Amino acid sequence: MPTLYGIPNCGTVKKALAWLDARGIDYQFHDYKRQGLDEPQLRAWVAELGWEAMLNRRGTTWRRQPESVREGIDEEGAIRLMLEQPSIIRRPLLDTGETRHLGFSEAQYEELLS
Repeated sequence: MPTLYGIPNCGTVKKALAWLDARGIDYQFHDYKRQGLDEPQLRAWVAELGWEAMLNRRGTTWRRQPESVREGIDEEGAIRLMLEQPSIIRRPLLDTGETRHLGFSEAQYEELLS
């Protein structure tokens, strides 16, 4: 069963959840702001997807970071920041059990889950 990771008040997460529900696809939702995220799992995602792809630089959480953090960010700093503030992770993250995918695209979800 796929797992969708994100935060429930995110517009893109809401679109992904609605898409899954409309197609009757069983899934688990993991709210990583409430349920947390463990470091080994995050490091595995970073190894697979890349820390730069996972870091949401367009959101308010990123823009609220001090300039020194934003300019000097590297993989370890990004992992630390994502663990401390999971809302800075690009979302949603769909885990099919075999692969992980960031963001939401109807075409991509159709291909992955049909």
